[in-house]
Amino acid sequence: MSEWKNLCLMHRSQSERFGNRIAMRHPHDGLYHDLAWNSYRRQADQAASGLIDLGIQAGDRVAILSKNRFEWLIADHAILSSGAADVPLHAPLSAKQVEYQVGHSEARGIIVSGQAQADKVFAVLDNLPALEFLVSFDEIDVPDCRLETLTWQGLKHRSGTINTEEIAHRESALNESSLATIIYTSGTTGNPKGVMLTHGNLLCNAKSTCDISFVSMDDVLMSWLPYSHIYARTVDHYLTSIGGLTVVLAESVDTLMDNIKQVQPTWLTAVPRVYEKVWNAVATLDKGTRTFVLHTIFGARIKQLTSGGAPLPRYIAEGFFETGFPLLEGYGLTESSPVIAFNSIVNYRLGSVGQALGDVEVKISDAGEILTKGPHVMTGYWKNPDATAETIVDGWLHTGDVGRLDEDGYLYITDRMKDLFVTSAGKNIAPAELERILSRDEYIDQAVVYGDGRQFVSALIVPSFEKLQTLADENGWTIEADDDFITTPAALALLEQRVEAVMQQVSQPERVKKFLALARPFQVEDEELTATLKVRRRHIISRYEKHLAALYEN
Repeated sequence: MSEWKNLCLMHRSQSERFGNRIAMRHPHDGLYHDLAWNSYRRQADQAASGLIDLGIQAGDRVAILSKNRFEWLIADHAILSSGAADVPLHAPLSAKQVEYQVGHSEARGIIVSGQAQADKVFAVLDNLPALEFLVSFDEIDVPDCRLETLTWQGLKHRSGTINTEEIAHRESALNESSLATIIYTSGTTGNPKGVMLTHGNLLCNAKSTCDISFVSMDDVLMSWLPYSHIYARTVDHYLTSIGGLTVVLAESVDTLMDNIKQVQPTWLTAVPRVYEKVWNAVATLDKGTRTFVLHTIFGARIKQLTSGGAPLPRYIAEGFFETGFPLLEGYGLTESSPVIAFNSIVNYRLGSVGQALGDVEVKISDAGEILTKGPHVMTGYWKNPDATAETIVDGWLHTGDVGRLDEDGYLYITDRMKDLFVTSAGKNIAPAELERILSRDEYIDQAVVYGDGRQFVSALIVPSFEKLQTLADENGWTIEADDDFITTPAALALLEQRVEAVMQQVSQPERVKKFLALARPFQVEDEELTATLKVRRRHIISRYEKHLAALYEN
């Protein structure tokens, strides 16, 4: 286990150790501003004192509803140092979703970024009897309501002075078993489940991941994944504190590439979608030109790129490695804090998600499911003992993923247990592999496979709109759509040829025989993608099932 018994003592110890060194760089008005370790810790203590003055007690819950910003990271440490647990909410959530997660967690307070997020809370306030206060990073207009409302600066200066003695008392009472956070998983049906992670869960996972990351205090990590998601929370937030790295926040997803050029990081954590887009842009270039372009994109100092949150197509990892950019894939889930296995710069096997971390056990069940045991496994689902009992059996977390281990302990992911389906002819289909094959084609950007109980496999396809439009302009087509679907015959004929060609890689029963071509990409705002841009297959199928079913009528 870690040398620290909780996250608070870890961060305090590292802040004292590094002092005036730069802990974080954050954007404001187009410029980056530096935050030293000692200032980082002082602001967390100021906010923790404010929370204690508001009446927060050990074991309470405080929610955070905000996009990434440096105050988010400070707020997290403040909540933990007050003895409470935080409930991070994804910024795109609707008011109804906010109502459920804040209400179900019985949060006493919520910290928001500004007016838009505050308005979601105000809209459902009548259904949140446990909620007592709202803090906003930015100035907001407040309606007449029962909530005590404060600005972030107001919270930090509420108590006048830092309540050092009370903070120290509360931090010393926290141990590895103390609840640190409740993170709600993005459910595809029904309400999401609240994953309970302890200080020990997060500390041990961040430390073990740090051990195989081969980072130093001179490294700079570019951070853009949402902190409400466990991957960025553990790796970008806690791991960097353990390793003493400087974290640089991207302004937004849209400015990520510009920020990378400006910052010149040594490490980027991202999801496969980012690397897929970059690779598609350079794949047709010769090796020398491709290498030059990738250096232009990622900067001259980059040492490693890491990928998690969804399966990374092997050909993309191979392509990056061939041009001198180590792209390392890992695997985990919210319930495991999250990292179970990861490739490292010295021990990797392309196509795998790496070997299990040092304190993590992994085995494959008779049904092919990946099981894991260790200090990284959650304590359970908040107020849901039945779901907990189904997921953790004899100490083993059932991941719901299908995979295999090779003779050297490298783990390979095949699919999700719940996503496997059987055609009416009795053929077992692993949709993730078919979707990876489809999306590898240069004219196909995203795909979702369908066919449970049907005579054959079909798919929803999102084309590469840029390439398709270029071809349309060259040939005088007009890309037309009806009811979300592309109707242009020439475009559909092209996609049909591409689908038929790539499907030659699989057996006849697995081949996609018919498809629908969407006229827009899948979007987070429509709940078709998770916060880390992973396709929510069942939600998408539910939305378009009547259209897919029509493919089988004749």
